[in-house]
Formats: sequence, structure tokens, C-alpha cells
Amino acid sequence: ERATVKDTGRLRIAVGSDHGGFRTKSVVLDELRRLGHVAFDLGTRDENAVDYPDYAAAVGEAVANGQADLGIALDGAGIGSAIAANKLAGIRAATCWDAQSAANAREHNHANVLCLGAKMLPESKLLDAVRTFLSTAPGGDRHAKRVAKITALDQRRR
Repeated sequence: ERATVKDTGRLRIAVGSDHGGFRTKSVVLDELRRLGHVAFDLGTRDENAVDYPDYAAAVGEAVANGQADLGIALDGAGIGSAIAANKLAGIRAATCWDAQSAANAREHNHANVLCLGAKMLPESKLLDAVRTFLSTAPGGDRHAKRVAKITALDQRRR
């Protein structure tokens, strides 16, 4: 996994949403900045209807090419963004519903993009998932072995 910005503990986090996640995105960006991380807003810029795959792909690409350490994609349910982001090589996007699922996604699956359903979760639960995702380290041996199998599947697509 990529380290942090100049070993300061500050993560570079790409954040994007479709129109369904637009309002919640600002809450997430504020929380990330409050925690001291560098957050990049990759859009959308308002509540006009847009296509979630475009924003999930922007988040995934920022992580895949090293511009961001982790990503967060928001849409109405969090599912479509995960499907879209997972089409990109090197991305392990997980839809999470609470802190426990976010911890599992990071520790067990080494997820690097957190996908959230802005219309499915109360703000407090959503922010708990964000904080937990960012503070949970990818797990060791037994998890790494399984993630290597996921990476091998990724290689078959190329």
C-alpha cells in the first residue's frame, strides 16, 4: 500500500460523487480536512443529474495512477460506483454500510476505494465508515495471500 504524504500521516484522498451523493460529498470533504488529510474534490459540482461511472472512474484513476493514496466515491446506494471503479486495474472498491464493513474492507480485502450510499446511510454512520476506513491498515499474511489472488484476477483482464 502507498504510504502517506511525506510520512506525515496525512493521506491524499480523491473524492467524487454523482448528483445523488453531492450534498454528502461536502460533509465528507470537510471531515477529511478536519482530520488533516489532503482531499481532492473530483466532482460533480452540483445536483444536476450526471452519470456515476464517470466520477467513480475519476476517483479510481487517481488512486490507480498514484495521485491519491485512497479514494471515496459516493452515489445514491454506493453500489454502482463500486462496480464502475472495480473495472479499473489495481482498484479494490468496496461498498460499505458502517464502520465494521469499512474495517473489514481495508483489513481483509485491502480496499483502496470506499464507496458509500449517500441516500442509504445517516450522516453519523457514513462518517464513522469514512474514519474507520482511513484508520484501518491492510491485514497481513493470510489476507495478503487472498488479495494476491484478487490481483491475479485483475491481471487476467489486461
